[in-house]
Amino acid sequence: MTEVPGFFRHPGDGWVECACGRRHWGLVGAAGLLLVRRDDQGLVTHVVLQHRSLESHQGGTWGVPGGAIVPGETAVEGALRESQEEAGIAPGAVRVLGEHVLDHGPWSYTTVLAEEAPGHVIDVRPTDTESLDVVWVPADEVTDRELLPAFATAWPGLRARIDALGPSAPDDAAS
Repeated sequence: MTEVPGFFRHPGDGWVECACGRRHWGLVGAAGLLLVRRDDQGLVTHVVLQHRSLESHQGGTWGVPGGAIVPGETAVEGALRESQEEAGIAPGAVRVLGEHVLDHGPWSYTTVLAEEAPGHVIDVRPTDTESLDVVWVPADEVTDRELLPAFATAWPGLRARIDALGPSAPDDAAS
């Protein structure tokens, strides 16, 4: 992997050698934002996906905006910060529904499940060098793209969870 200037911007940036035998990004873990849009009946219609820079780990694949958590930051704070940095998503335009944690002991990845907040229409776009593109993708077409392998594995369960949460789920629906 080529290290690109600007990729190490925060104190949490860096690689962790994990007990699972893999290398993971984020010295204190990482988080990403799975942001959905719903129709008038509350059904998920679209998902924000980021086309990852070719210089990034597993570059050229699609996943959710996210990255390393800064020490002292919660996973939700990290996911919202990263999605604003990478995709122009204003935290105030997002309604957090819950979290899904992939826990590897010394390292974890938290997918923050969210939807557009009532009264907001979020316009996504690449806002830094970590994204080739950021778009709203029809939810039924997510798997038509070359997905980041970990996201591809997690997507069916995440889709079921975000569908089940619905638009009236409480903000503290976490696990």
